[in-house]
Amino acid sequence: MKAYRFDSFDSLDELRVREEADPAPQRGEVLVRVHAVSLNYRDLAMLRGRYPRKCVPGLIPTSDAAGEIVAVGEGVQAFRRGDRVIGAFHPRWFGGEAPSTVLTDSYGAEADGWLCELKALSQEAVVRLPDGLTYEEASTLPCAGLTAWTALAGPAPIRAGHTVLIQGSGGVSVFALQLARAVGARVIATTSNPAKADQLTALGAAAVVNYVDDPQWGKSVRALTGGRGVDRVVEVGGPGTIAQSLRAVAAGGEIASIGFLSAENPGIDFFQLKTSGASFRNIAVGDRAGLLDLTRAVAASGLKPIIDRVFPFEQAREAFSHLEGGTHLGKVVIRVAG
Repeated sequence: MKAYRFDSFDSLDELRVREEADPAPQRGEVLVRVHAVSLNYRDLAMLRGRYPRKCVPGLIPTSDAAGEIVAVGEGVQAFRRGDRVIGAFHPRWFGGEAPSTVLTDSYGAEADGWLCELKALSQEAVVRLPDGLTYEEASTLPCAGLTAWTALAGPAPIRAGHTVLIQGSGGVSVFALQLARAVGARVIATTSNPAKADQLTALGAAAVVNYVDDPQWGKSVRALTGGRGVDRVVEVGGPGTIAQSLRAVAAGGEIASIGFLSAENPGIDFFQLKTSGASFRNIAVGDRAGLLDLTRAVAASGLKPIIDRVFPFEQAREAFSHLEGGTHLGKVVIRVAG
């Protein structure tokens, strides 16, 4: 089979394709022919030295994929040849408290990922992809889709009448917009791009604030809620956006902390955090049970993931470069097999 590996994290030039032996499924495993892989910011963060955890060079990158089972090992009962599946972001986090191996299991960081033609893994590390989705669409669910789902669900699920704030137009934010609208919530978005503002509005955002033209966008978002604030902030920026998120969130609301897209690090005002009256919840994508819930919700609602562009397998480097350029809206996908 063909597989990409980062020989080092010096540059994108170190992403090289290799011919490797085809894997064989062992007892309890399935062999997946990978059809599509979607990229996440974490894939770039590892390359650029921004990932907050250990990263091992020489691994197959990426965490998200969809494919078809082409062989099963002894004892496999949950799946059979021909089943269409997606991989779980955390292959051994099935529900409840995260296992102690949750970091070392991390695809692309400490274990081989999915940017390859064939992958053998436990039958418990995959789930059936929703009917009605292509492989390319389904490949966007394991990380971005599930992260957005976890941010909106959790102890206090978002429902009709609530207001959600999303930041930017990346995969998690666009999924959060779609999922929040599906349950009847109002969505306010931020962006720096007028064209993207129009696209976010077309997807259902009730209002869009330009954070470059309006550096105090947190106050503007609060004003759009009549001074109450939003019920949930899907916080993907991290250190550079948290201060404004605290201004935007309602007392009793929640900031779902997901990413670290912003390079700025002005620090957090403890008293602003304390007096906001909001909860702060760290999101680590989610477990297999949540992924199953998401796939059911997607199938029931008819939600279609937003894909910015699909690259052929031979142009994997170009796909990474396109993601890094930041012009995308939604997900960047690599088609591995037709």
